[in-house]
Amino acid sequence: MQFSAIVGQKELRNHLIDEVNNEKISHAQMFLGKSGYGSLPLALAFIQYLFCENKSKEDSCGKCPSCRKVERLQHPDLHFSFPTVQTIAKTSNPVLAEWREQIHESPYFNLNTWIKKIDVKERKPIISVHESEDIIKKLSLRSYEGGYKVMVIWMAEEMNPSCANKLLKIIEEPPSKTLFILLAETQEFMLQTIISRCQIVKVPRIKLEDLSKHLSSNLNVGGGNAGSVASRVDGDLIEALEFLGDHEDQDENRRQFIQLMRVCYKKSVLEMIQWSEEIAAVSREQQKVFLKYSLHMFRQSMLRNYTEDHLTKVSNEEDQFLDKFSQFISGNNVFDFMKTFDEAHYHIERNANPKILFTNLCFNVMRYIHGA
Repeated sequence: MQFSAIVGQKELRNHLIDEVNNEKISHAQMFLGKSGYGSLPLALAFIQYLFCENKSKEDSCGKCPSCRKVERLQHPDLHFSFPTVQTIAKTSNPVLAEWREQIHESPYFNLNTWIKKIDVKERKPIISVHESEDIIKKLSLRSYEGGYKVMVIWMAEEMNPSCANKLLKIIEEPPSKTLFILLAETQEFMLQTIISRCQIVKVPRIKLEDLSKHLSSNLNVGGGNAGSVASRVDGDLIEALEFLGDHEDQDENRRQFIQLMRVCYKKSVLEMIQWSEEIAAVSREQQKVFLKYSLHMFRQSMLRNYTEDHLTKVSNEEDQFLDKFSQFISGNNVFDFMKTFDEAHYHIERNANPKILFTNLCFNVMRYIHGA
Protein backbone atom coordinates (compact mmCIF):
# COMPACT_ATOMS: atom_id res chain seq x y z
CA MET A 1 0.00 0.00 0.00
CA GLN A 2 1.29 3.46 -0.87
CA PHE A 3 0.93 6.60 1.24
CA SER A 4 -1.03 8.17 -1.63
CA ALA A 5 -3.86 5.66 -1.00
CA ILE A 6 -4.35 6.79 2.61
CA VAL A 7 -7.21 9.12 3.46
CA GLY A 8 -5.78 12.31 5.00
CA GLN A 9 -3.10 12.03 7.72
CA LYS A 10 -0.63 14.17 5.75
CA GLU A 11 1.42 15.25 8.79
CA LEU A 12 1.78 11.70 10.07
CA ARG A 13 2.67 10.40 6.61
CA ASN A 14 5.46 12.97 6.38
CA HIS A 15 6.70 12.02 9.85
CA LEU A 16 6.94 8.32 8.92
CA ILE A 17 8.71 9.12 5.64
CA ASP A 18 11.24 11.29 7.51
CA GLU A 19 11.86 8.42 9.95
CA VAL A 20 12.97 6.16 7.12
CA ASN A 21 14.95 8.77 5.19
CA ASN A 22 16.77 9.99 8.31
CA GLU A 23 17.39 6.40 9.44
CA LYS A 24 15.84 7.09 12.84
CA ILE A 25 13.42 4.19 13.03
CA SER A 26 12.43 3.12 16.53
CA HIS A 27 12.57 -0.69 16.84
CA ALA A 28 9.16 -0.78 18.57
CA GLN A 29 6.35 1.59 17.65
CA MET A 30 2.73 1.68 18.74
CA PHE A 31 0.26 3.26 16.32
CA LEU A 32 -2.47 4.43 18.67
CA GLY A 33 -5.86 5.41 17.28
CA LYS A 34 -9.21 4.09 16.11
CA SER A 35 -9.12 1.66 13.20
CA GLY A 36 -11.27 4.05 11.17
CA TYR A 37 -8.56 6.72 11.40
CA GLY A 38 -6.27 4.52 9.30
CA SER A 39 -3.66 3.02 11.64
CA LEU A 40 -3.37 -0.24 9.65
CA PRO A 41 -3.13 1.45 6.21
CA LEU A 42 -0.49 3.81 7.64
CA ALA A 43 1.51 0.86 8.97
CA LEU A 44 1.30 -0.97 5.63
CA ALA A 45 2.35 2.13 3.67
CA PHE A 46 5.22 2.74 6.13
CA ILE A 47 6.45 -0.85 5.72
CA GLN A 48 6.19 -0.71 1.93
CA TYR A 49 8.19 2.54 1.93
CA LEU A 50 10.78 0.95 4.21
CA PHE A 51 11.21 -2.08 1.91
CA CYS A 52 10.93 -0.14 -1.39
CA GLU A 53 13.97 -0.38 -3.67
CA ASN A 54 13.21 2.84 -5.60
CA LYS A 55 11.53 5.11 -3.05
CA SER A 56 11.03 8.80 -3.73
CA LYS A 57 10.93 11.56 -1.12
CA GLU A 58 7.14 11.24 -0.95
CA ASP A 59 6.19 7.59 -1.48
CA SER A 60 7.21 4.07 -2.40
CA CYS A 61 7.44 3.32 -6.11
CA GLY A 62 4.73 0.64 -6.04
CA LYS A 63 6.45 -1.24 -8.87
CA CYS A 64 9.64 -2.84 -7.55
CA PRO A 65 9.62 -6.52 -6.44
CA SER A 66 9.58 -5.54 -2.75
CA CYS A 67 6.59 -3.21 -3.20
CA ARG A 68 4.65 -5.87 -5.07
CA LYS A 69 5.35 -8.44 -2.33
CA VAL A 70 4.18 -6.07 0.40
CA GLU A 71 1.05 -5.17 -1.58
CA ARG A 72 0.23 -8.87 -1.88
CA LEU A 73 1.07 -9.26 1.85
CA GLN A 74 3.52 -11.99 0.91
CA HIS A 75 6.89 -10.40 1.66
CA PRO A 76 8.96 -13.08 3.47
CA ASP A 77 10.21 -10.55 6.04
CA LEU A 78 6.76 -9.15 6.86
CA HIS A 79 4.82 -10.99 9.56
CA PHE A 80 1.36 -10.41 11.03
CA SER A 81 -0.18 -11.21 14.37
CA PHE A 82 -3.86 -10.59 15.12
CA PRO A 83 -6.64 -11.83 17.41
CA THR A 84 -8.04 -15.29 16.70
CA VAL A 85 -10.88 -17.34 18.14
CA GLN A 86 -8.98 -20.00 20.04
CA THR A 87 -11.31 -22.88 19.13
CA ILE A 88 -10.67 -22.09 15.45
CA ALA A 89 -6.95 -21.27 15.53
CA LYS A 90 -4.48 -20.84 18.38
CA THR A 91 -2.23 -18.62 16.23
CA SER A 92 -2.60 -16.30 13.25
CA ASN A 93 -1.06 -18.66 10.68
CA PRO A 94 -4.15 -20.84 10.00
CA VAL A 95 -6.29 -17.79 9.18
CA LEU A 96 -3.65 -15.80 7.30
CA ALA A 97 -5.55 -16.29 4.02
CA GLU A 98 -8.65 -14.65 5.54
CA TRP A 99 -6.45 -11.82 6.88
CA ARG A 100 -5.01 -11.11 3.43
CA GLU A 101 -8.45 -11.31 1.89
CA GLN A 102 -9.85 -8.79 4.39
CA ILE A 103 -7.05 -6.29 3.77
CA HIS A 104 -7.41 -6.61 0.01
CA GLU A 105 -11.16 -5.99 0.36
CA SER A 106 -10.46 -2.92 2.49
CA PRO A 107 -7.58 -2.11 4.89
CA TYR A 108 -10.03 0.04 6.86
CA PHE A 109 -11.74 -2.47 9.14
CA ASN A 110 -12.24 -2.98 12.86
CA LEU A 111 -12.43 -5.87 15.30
CA ASN A 112 -16.15 -6.33 14.74
CA THR A 113 -15.60 -6.77 10.98
CA TRP A 114 -12.77 -9.21 11.63
CA ILE A 115 -14.85 -11.32 14.03
CA LYS A 116 -17.58 -11.69 11.42
CA LYS A 117 -14.96 -12.63 8.85
CA ILE A 118 -13.50 -15.55 10.79
CA ASP A 119 -16.31 -16.89 12.98
CA VAL A 120 -20.00 -17.40 12.18
CA LYS A 121 -20.66 -17.65 15.93
CA GLU A 122 -18.96 -14.24 16.45
CA ARG A 123 -17.01 -15.28 19.54
CA LYS A 124 -14.43 -12.95 21.08
CA PRO A 125 -10.91 -13.44 19.68
CA ILE A 126 -7.66 -12.91 21.60
CA ILE A 127 -3.92 -12.93 21.01
CA SER A 128 -2.81 -15.81 23.21
CA VAL A 129 0.45 -17.14 24.61
CA HIS A 130 0.58 -19.57 21.67
CA GLU A 131 0.86 -16.56 19.38
CA SER A 132 3.73 -15.06 21.40
CA GLU A 133 5.67 -18.31 21.06
CA ASP A 134 5.10 -18.21 17.30
CA ILE A 135 6.25 -14.57 17.10
CA ILE A 136 9.49 -15.33 18.94
CA LYS A 137 10.11 -18.32 16.66
CA LYS A 138 9.58 -16.29 13.46
CA LEU A 139 11.81 -13.43 14.57
CA SER A 140 14.62 -15.73 15.65
CA LEU A 141 15.20 -16.60 11.97
CA ARG A 142 17.41 -14.54 9.70
CA SER A 143 15.96 -11.99 7.34
CA TYR A 144 15.25 -13.63 3.98
CA GLU A 145 16.25 -10.57 1.95
CA GLY A 146 18.95 -9.17 4.23
CA GLY A 147 17.05 -6.11 5.41
CA TYR A 148 14.46 -5.47 8.10
CA LYS A 149 12.16 -8.08 9.59
CA VAL A 150 8.82 -6.51 10.54
CA MET A 151 6.21 -7.87 12.94
CA VAL A 152 2.81 -6.15 12.86
CA ILE A 153 0.59 -6.87 15.87
CA TRP A 154 -2.94 -5.67 15.08
CA MET A 155 -5.33 -4.90 17.97
CA ALA A 156 -2.45 -5.33 20.41
CA GLU A 157 -4.79 -4.58 23.35
CA GLU A 158 -6.29 -8.04 22.78
CA MET A 159 -3.06 -9.71 23.96
CA ASN A 160 -3.74 -11.64 27.13
CA PRO A 161 -1.28 -11.11 30.03
CA SER A 162 0.58 -14.37 29.37
CA CYS A 163 1.21 -13.38 25.77
CA ALA A 164 2.26 -9.82 26.65
CA ASN A 165 4.65 -10.95 29.37
CA LYS A 166 6.30 -13.45 27.07
CA LEU A 167 6.97 -10.75 24.46
CA LEU A 168 8.50 -8.21 26.86
CA LYS A 169 12.10 -9.26 26.38
CA ILE A 170 12.08 -9.52 22.57
CA ILE A 171 10.31 -6.15 22.24
CA GLU A 172 12.89 -4.52 24.51
CA GLU A 173 15.89 -6.28 22.94
CA PRO A 174 14.90 -7.50 19.48
CA PRO A 175 17.30 -9.20 17.05
CA SER A 176 19.21 -6.89 14.72
CA LYS A 177 17.08 -4.99 12.19
CA THR A 178 13.82 -6.21 13.68
CA LEU A 179 10.89 -3.79 13.80
CA PHE A 180 7.75 -4.20 15.90
CA ILE A 181 4.65 -2.21 14.92
CA LEU A 182 1.82 -2.57 17.42
CA LEU A 183 -1.59 -1.23 16.40
CA ALA A 184 -4.04 -0.42 19.19
CA GLU A 185 -7.17 1.65 19.72
CA THR A 186 -6.51 2.14 23.44
CA GLN A 187 -3.69 1.71 25.94
CA GLU A 188 -6.10 1.04 28.78
CA PHE A 189 -6.03 -2.76 28.58
CA MET A 190 -2.32 -3.16 27.85
CA LEU A 191 0.52 -3.89 30.23
CA GLN A 192 2.37 -0.72 31.15
CA THR A 193 5.63 -2.59 30.60
CA ILE A 194 4.67 -3.14 26.93
CA ILE A 195 3.68 0.50 26.46
CA SER A 196 6.93 1.75 28.02
CA ARG A 197 8.97 -0.22 25.48
CA CYS A 198 7.26 1.39 22.48
CA GLN A 199 7.46 4.77 20.80
CA ILE A 200 3.86 6.01 20.72
CA VAL A 201 2.66 7.26 17.34
CA LYS A 202 -0.75 8.86 17.86
CA VAL A 203 -3.05 8.48 14.86
CA PRO A 204 -5.51 11.40 14.94
CA ARG A 205 -9.01 11.43 13.50
CA ILE A 206 -9.19 12.15 9.79
CA LYS A 207 -9.72 15.86 9.18
CA LEU A 208 -13.24 16.81 8.18
CA GLU A 209 -12.19 18.26 4.82
CA ASP A 210 -10.05 15.21 3.95
CA LEU A 211 -12.81 12.74 4.79
CA SER A 212 -15.43 14.79 2.98
CA LYS A 213 -13.22 15.02 -0.12
CA HIS A 214 -12.63 11.24 -0.08
CA LEU A 215 -16.34 10.46 0.21
CA SER A 216 -17.13 12.88 -2.59
CA SER A 217 -14.41 11.88 -5.07
CA ASN A 218 -14.01 8.15 -4.34
CA LEU A 219 -17.53 7.11 -3.36
CA ASN A 220 -19.55 9.56 -5.48
CA VAL A 221 -21.26 11.09 -2.45
CA GLY A 222 -22.73 14.51 -3.19
CA GLY A 223 -20.70 17.42 -1.80
CA GLY A 224 -23.27 18.54 0.78
CA ASN A 225 -24.07 15.01 1.87
CA ALA A 226 -20.37 14.12 2.04
CA GLY A 227 -19.77 16.99 4.47
CA SER A 228 -22.77 15.97 6.56
CA VAL A 229 -21.62 12.36 6.84
CA ALA A 230 -18.04 13.41 7.61
CA SER A 231 -19.30 15.65 10.44
CA ARG A 232 -21.43 12.88 11.93
CA VAL A 233 -18.71 10.20 12.10
CA ASP A 234 -16.05 12.38 13.74
CA GLY A 235 -13.18 11.51 11.41
CA ASP A 236 -13.81 7.75 11.32
CA LEU A 237 -13.87 6.33 7.78
CA ILE A 238 -15.24 2.94 8.90
CA GLU A 239 -18.27 4.59 10.50
CA ALA A 240 -18.74 6.70 7.37
CA LEU A 241 -18.74 3.60 5.15
CA GLU A 242 -21.20 1.83 7.45
CA PHE A 243 -23.50 4.84 7.41
CA LEU A 244 -23.39 5.26 3.64
CA GLY A 245 -23.78 1.57 2.99
CA ASP A 246 -26.99 1.37 5.06
CA HIS A 247 -25.77 -2.06 6.15
CA GLU A 248 -27.91 -4.64 7.89
CA ASP A 249 -26.01 -3.85 11.10
CA GLN A 250 -27.25 -0.26 11.04
CA ASP A 251 -30.81 -1.42 10.45
CA GLU A 252 -30.50 -3.85 13.33
CA ASN A 253 -29.13 -1.18 15.68
CA ARG A 254 -32.02 1.10 14.78
CA ARG A 255 -34.53 -1.70 15.34
CA GLN A 256 -33.03 -2.58 18.73
CA PHE A 257 -32.97 1.06 19.83
CA ILE A 258 -36.58 1.71 18.80
CA GLN A 259 -37.73 -1.51 20.49
CA LEU A 260 -35.90 -0.60 23.70
CA MET A 261 -37.49 2.83 23.86
CA ARG A 262 -40.96 1.48 23.15
CA VAL A 263 -40.96 -1.30 25.76
CA CYS A 264 -39.52 1.08 28.36
CA TYR A 265 -42.12 3.72 27.56
CA LYS A 266 -44.88 1.10 27.97
CA LYS A 267 -43.29 -0.03 31.28
CA SER A 268 -43.71 -3.61 30.07
CA VAL A 269 -41.37 -5.51 32.37
CA LEU A 270 -41.81 -8.80 30.51
CA GLU A 271 -40.93 -7.20 27.16
CA MET A 272 -38.00 -5.36 28.75
CA ILE A 273 -36.57 -8.65 30.01
CA GLN A 274 -37.14 -10.25 26.60
CA TRP A 275 -35.30 -7.37 24.93
CA SER A 276 -32.42 -7.72 27.40
CA GLU A 277 -32.11 -11.43 26.68
CA GLU A 278 -32.13 -10.82 22.94
CA ILE A 279 -29.31 -8.30 22.94
CA ALA A 280 -27.37 -10.27 25.55
CA ALA A 281 -27.20 -13.12 23.03
CA VAL A 282 -25.22 -11.17 20.40
CA SER A 283 -21.44 -10.67 20.47
CA ARG A 284 -19.85 -8.13 22.80
CA GLU A 285 -18.56 -6.18 19.82
CA GLN A 286 -22.11 -5.85 18.48
CA GLN A 287 -23.31 -4.77 21.93
CA LYS A 288 -20.66 -2.06 22.02
CA VAL A 289 -21.68 -0.85 18.55
CA PHE A 290 -25.33 -0.71 19.64
CA LEU A 291 -24.47 1.37 22.72
CA LYS A 292 -22.47 3.81 20.58
CA TYR A 293 -25.39 4.02 18.15
CA SER A 294 -27.73 4.81 21.06
CA LEU A 295 -25.48 7.64 22.21
CA HIS A 296 -25.62 9.03 18.68
CA MET A 297 -29.43 8.95 18.73
CA PHE A 298 -29.58 10.81 22.05
CA ARG A 299 -27.27 13.50 20.67
CA GLN A 300 -29.41 13.84 17.53
CA SER A 301 -32.55 14.15 19.67
CA MET A 302 -31.02 17.09 21.54
CA LEU A 303 -29.91 18.73 18.30
CA ARG A 304 -33.44 18.39 16.94
CA ASN A 305 -34.91 19.96 20.06
CA TYR A 306 -32.50 22.86 20.45
CA THR A 307 -31.33 23.75 16.92
CA GLU A 308 -34.66 23.55 15.10
CA ASP A 309 -33.41 20.45 13.28
CA HIS A 310 -30.67 22.38 11.45
CA LEU A 311 -27.77 20.24 12.68
CA THR A 312 -29.22 16.73 12.86
CA LYS A 313 -27.47 14.09 10.76
CA VAL A 314 -29.73 11.02 10.48
CA SER A 315 -31.17 8.71 7.85
CA ASN A 316 -34.76 9.02 6.65
CA GLU A 317 -35.88 6.12 8.86
CA GLU A 318 -34.19 7.63 11.92
CA ASP A 319 -35.67 11.02 11.09
CA GLN A 320 -39.19 9.57 11.14
CA PHE A 321 -38.59 7.96 14.53
CA LEU A 322 -37.03 11.11 16.02
CA ASP A 323 -40.09 13.15 15.03
CA LYS A 324 -41.93 11.63 17.99
CA PHE A 325 -39.12 10.32 20.15
CA SER A 326 -37.05 13.49 20.55
CA GLN A 327 -39.76 15.11 22.72
CA PHE A 328 -38.86 12.59 25.45
CA ILE A 329 -35.22 13.75 25.52
CA SER A 330 -34.56 17.02 27.30
CA GLY A 331 -32.02 18.78 29.46
CA ASN A 332 -33.63 17.05 32.45
CA ASN A 333 -32.66 13.53 31.40
CA VAL A 334 -30.18 13.58 28.50
CA PHE A 335 -27.15 13.52 30.78
CA ASP A 336 -28.59 10.54 32.64
CA PHE A 337 -29.10 8.72 29.33
CA MET A 338 -25.58 9.54 28.12
CA LYS A 339 -23.94 8.55 31.38
CA THR A 340 -25.86 5.26 31.67
CA PHE A 341 -25.10 4.15 28.10
CA ASP A 342 -21.49 5.30 28.35
CA GLU A 343 -21.01 3.32 31.55
CA ALA A 344 -22.68 0.28 29.96
CA HIS A 345 -20.13 0.45 27.13
CA TYR A 346 -17.33 0.68 29.72
CA HIS A 347 -18.56 -2.40 31.59
CA ILE A 348 -19.17 -4.47 28.44
CA GLU A 349 -15.51 -3.92 27.54
CA ARG A 350 -14.64 -5.36 30.95
CA ASN A 351 -16.70 -8.52 30.41
CA ALA A 352 -19.67 -7.60 32.58
CA ASN A 353 -22.58 -10.06 32.55
CA PRO A 354 -24.60 -8.71 29.57
CA LYS A 355 -27.97 -10.07 30.72
CA ILE A 356 -27.71 -8.30 34.08
CA LEU A 357 -26.23 -5.16 32.53
CA PHE A 358 -28.93 -4.72 29.86
CA THR A 359 -31.75 -5.57 32.26
CA ASN A 360 -30.51 -2.83 34.57
CA LEU A 361 -30.17 -0.49 31.59
CA CYS A 362 -33.83 -1.11 30.67
CA PHE A 363 -35.10 -0.06 34.08
CA ASN A 364 -32.94 3.07 34.01
CA VAL A 365 -34.26 3.99 30.57
CA MET A 366 -37.83 3.52 31.81
CA ARG A 367 -37.17 5.94 34.69
CA TYR A 368 -35.50 8.55 32.48
CA ILE A 369 -38.18 8.52 29.75
CA HIS A 370 -40.94 9.18 32.24
CA GLY A 371 -38.92 11.79 34.06
CA ALA A 372 -38.23 13.96 30.99
